[in-house]
Amino acid sequence: MSSIKTTAAPVTGGDTSLGAFFRDMNASERRTFWACFVGWTLDAMDFMIYPLVIGTLIALWQVDRGTAGLAVTITLLASAVGGWLVGYMSDRVGRVRALQFTILWFSFFTLLCAFAQNYEQLFVARALLGLGFGGEWAAGAVLMGETIRAEYRGRAVGTVQSGWAVGWGVAVLLQFVCYSLLPPEMAWRWMFGLGAIPAVLIFFLRRYVDEPVIAAKTRSADAAHRAKPSIWEIFAPNILKTTLLAALLGTGAQGGYYAVTSWLPTFLRSERHLTVVGSTGYLAMLIAGSFVGYVAGAWLADRIGRRKLFITFAILASVLVIAYTRLPLSNEVMLFLGFPLGFCASAYFSGVGAFLTELFPTRLRGSGQGFAYNFGRGLGALFPTLVGYLSATIPLSEAIAIFAVLAYGLLFIAAVLLPETRGKVLEADD
Repeated sequence: MSSIKTTAAPVTGGDTSLGAFFRDMNASERRTFWACFVGWTLDAMDFMIYPLVIGTLIALWQVDRGTAGLAVTITLLASAVGGWLVGYMSDRVGRVRALQFTILWFSFFTLLCAFAQNYEQLFVARALLGLGFGGEWAAGAVLMGETIRAEYRGRAVGTVQSGWAVGWGVAVLLQFVCYSLLPPEMAWRWMFGLGAIPAVLIFFLRRYVDEPVIAAKTRSADAAHRAKPSIWEIFAPNILKTTLLAALLGTGAQGGYYAVTSWLPTFLRSERHLTVVGSTGYLAMLIAGSFVGYVAGAWLADRIGRRKLFITFAILASVLVIAYTRLPLSNEVMLFLGFPLGFCASAYFSGVGAFLTELFPTRLRGSGQGFAYNFGRGLGALFPTLVGYLSATIPLSEAIAIFAVLAYGLLFIAAVLLPETRGKVLEADD
C-alpha cells in the first residue's frame, strides 16, 4: 500500500501579494484555475436563479413561503449526497473526470426546471440538480488544492471561490434583463433555460485540463496494491474527529450564508417594499461586497491563516446581519450597508477549500472534503426552510437573523477546535 503523508511546512518569505500565485503559474495550472473558476461561477448562477424567482413562483403557483423555501432545502440536501459521492468518485476515477460529469449533470437539470408545469415538478428537478451542484464543488476544490503549491494554495483556491459572487451577479443581471423584457410568467422560465450554458465548459475540460500528479500517482499505487479507498474510510478512528469537526465547520459556513442569501431578495420586496427591478441595485451592492470579500479572504487565508480568518469573519458577519435586518435603517443606508455585509458573509469562504484539502490525506481527500463540505451544506440546507416557516409567526428579517447568527456560532466553534493547516505540503509516496 502507498504511504500517504501530509507534512507541515511553514510559510516564510516569498511574494505575499494576492496575484503572486497567478503570475507564477505554468500553462497547465492556469488552465485548471480558469476551468474551476468558470465552473464555480456557472454553478453559482444556476443555484441563485431560484432565490431570485421565488417571489414570482409563490404568486404564480400559490405556495406559501415555507413550501417555497423547501425547494432550496432539497437542492442543498441533494447536494450533500452528491458532493460526498462525487468526492469519492474523484478518489476512484480522477478529479477531472468527476468534474466533467457533475457540470453536465447540473446543466441538464437546470434546463429541465424551465419546463416545470407546477411546483412539484420543479421540486423534483431542483433535487436532481442538487446532486451535480454539490459534486462540482467537491471535484473542483480538490483539483485546485492539489494543483497549486502550498504557499499559494489559500489565495488560488480562495480566488476560485470568488467565482460564486460573479455567478450570483450574472444571475441578477439575467433577472434584470428577463424581467425587463418579458412578463414574469415567462421570465423565470428563460432564466432557467439560459442556466444550461455551463455544459459548454465540458469541451474545455476534456481537452485542456490535466489530472493532478499527486492524485494520479496515489490512485496508481492503490490500484497496484488492490487498496482502493472505501467510501466509509473517512469514519475510521484515526480520522473520525477531523471528519466530524470539518463537517461542523461546513455547517456553520453554509448555514449562515444560505439563511441570508436565499431570502434576502424576498426580504427586500416584502419588508422594504422594493420591486424586482428596484431591488437590483441593493443586490448588486451586496454582490460587489461579496466578490471583494472572497478576494480579500483568499489573501488573508495565506496571510493570517485559516483559523483566524474563520473566527474573525464569523463575528463580523453576525454583527452585520443583525444590523442589516433588525435596525430601523433607511433604504439609502441599507443600500450602502449591503457592501460590508456581502464582504463579511463571503470572506471566510475563501479559506474553506484550501483548509479541507489540507486536513485530509490524498487517498481520502475527495471523499473527506466532499463529505465535510456537503454534509455542512445538507444541514445548512435546513436553514432556508426553517427561516421560511418561522417567518409565518415573526418578521422575515428576524427569522433570517436568528438562523444566520446560530450558523456563524457553529463556524466559530469548529475553527477554535481544528488545527491550523496553512503551509502544509501534500505528498504521496509509493
